[in-house]
Amino acid sequence: MAVVGAGIAGLSVAAELRRAGRSVRVFEALDRVGGRMRTLRRAGFTIDEGAEQISAQGYRATWQLLRRVGVRPPEVPPIGRAVGLWRDGRAHPGVGSRLAPLTGAGLSARARVDVARFSLWMSRHSRELDPDRPERGPLGALTVTEFARRYHPELLTHLFQPLAGAFFGWDPARSCAAPAVSLLREVGPVSAWRTYRGGMDLLARRLAAGLDVVTGTPVERVAADGDHAQLDVGGRTLTARAVVLAVPAPVAAQLHANAPAAERTFLQACSFSPMLKVSCALERPLAPRGGRSLYVLLTPEAEEDTLAGMVLDHAKHPGRVPAGRGLVSLIASPRQLPALLTAPREEVVERLTRAGERFLPGLRAARTDAWVHAFPHGLPEATPAALRHRAAFHQRPPGPVEYAGDWVLLRPASEGAVRSAALAAARVLARLGGEVPGEQPLVPSAD
Repeated sequence: MAVVGAGIAGLSVAAELRRAGRSVRVFEALDRVGGRMRTLRRAGFTIDEGAEQISAQGYRATWQLLRRVGVRPPEVPPIGRAVGLWRDGRAHPGVGSRLAPLTGAGLSARARVDVARFSLWMSRHSRELDPDRPERGPLGALTVTEFARRYHPELLTHLFQPLAGAFFGWDPARSCAAPAVSLLREVGPVSAWRTYRGGMDLLARRLAAGLDVVTGTPVERVAADGDHAQLDVGGRTLTARAVVLAVPAPVAAQLHANAPAAERTFLQACSFSPMLKVSCALERPLAPRGGRSLYVLLTPEAEEDTLAGMVLDHAKHPGRVPAGRGLVSLIASPRQLPALLTAPREEVVERLTRAGERFLPGLRAARTDAWVHAFPHGLPEATPAALRHRAAFHQRPPGPVEYAGDWVLLRPASEGAVRSAALAAARVLARLGGEVPGEQPLVPSAD
């Protein structure tokens, strides 16, 4: 069997099939594993290129997988810092806190009342807000903007938009509220958030260590061929009993040459938002005004045009930087993309650090180095069209070409990737005959 893509989804599905006694090879186009959970290590700095954190709650399949590969709780420490919002010239901590309706977190008194209303609404509908099946919930295909009209305007401009923009790279007018609200409810308050000690690629590296992974080897084409599948790799055509495409939906649509119509409809509807950030090594740690307790600062579009936010990596975990140094990652605003993806590196660094100076005075003078991390396929947008076609996609019969990735569940998080991997492995084994010995597979989502 073959898996295309060595992100968390691809490595998880390969590990699941390996546990079932199957022979699996993973092909990765890049020279490192991890996908959007890659980590760069330079001069004593540990730099997360994509994903930033997981949660102690709402990540059941991920925690099960962590235990399975021997990751101990101390290797996934709590962050213990706050998320803040920039408004009126300073940072306001408390976004994502249970006390936000009281502390304000940058919102007016009237908007705080509606934060409490929104929290109460989530509690009342908790059983219906299923992040694995968002289309079945009470929000239907409402976009974030449409859903926000129920509340004070500040909830869109100073809560939903900055959260969606910084963490998902979403345009609230394009992406559905159901996946975002379901995730907010499930992952809980910021106090439950954790990171991987030594870098967000910890799980990927542990998984890859027990698998047959070939990096630097792009797959050019995949096609179903009767009960088997063919894949073109390095000028050769290989045959496998099953191929799992664990790549973003637009890439899967390009690779799968003869995808059935029911699959292609969902693949084409499942668009991705690009993401880009610049990580800056600093000669000393910096903090925004009013935000010394922060590890993330959100900068709403109403306040800032170039940045969606920033991550204070030295506050996220002290082991990420050499003693006495600082590290900050500047997240580009969705409205600046995809133009920044094609701009020269020097221009990207200059534009984002110039914007960041407003929030972190002294940033440009303290910067000693910078790295640009670009993801043309950042996170699935979860558009109304994708939400409409998801159920039919999941009802298709198993075939020689399957899919894994957070987009399969329209759940833009590593938990979505792990759950989709369990589902893909279950479908492969159901078609070929076989089951995982000894224990239950990783909670596949059943539709």
